[in-house]
Amino acid sequence: MRYTTSGIAVTTFTLAVNRPYANQEGERQADFINIVTWQKLADLCANYLRKGRQVGVEGRLQTRSYENQEGRKVYVTEVVADRAYFLDKAQDDQANNPHSNHDPFASADPFADPFGGSGKPIHITDDDLPF
Repeated sequence: MRYTTSGIAVTTFTLAVNRPYANQEGERQADFINIVTWQKLADLCANYLRKGRQVGVEGRLQTRSYENQEGRKVYVTEVVADRAYFLDKAQDDQANNPHSNHDPFASADPFADPFGGSGKPIHITDDDLPF
C-alpha cells in the first residue's frame, strides 16, 4: 500500500485469471490483470489479500500512459476496482491471530450486501427508518 501526496491510500496488485481452455499441449494458461484500489478498499486489500487468495473484482478499465526512462511512451491498462469480493476463507488468519475465530472479510467488507445471503427475516424498527 502506498499513499498519495494528499494522504489517500492506494494499493496495486496483479490478479491471475485462468483461461477456460487448455492450449495444444493440454496446459491451461492465465492472464495477469493489474488492479488498483483506493481508500478503504485499498486498506482491506493490503491487509488481507495474499498470493493464492481468490478475489472477485468489479470496476472500470482505465488506460493511461507515461514516458519511461528511455523516453518511450508506455501504455498501461488496469482495472480500477470499485468493489472486491473475497471468495475464499483466509487459511492463515487463524494462525496469525489466535483470538480471531472468523474470516476478517465477513465483517470488514464495506461493500457487502447487508441484506444478502442469510435468508433470515430482517427486523427493522420505526427508529431505524430515516423517514
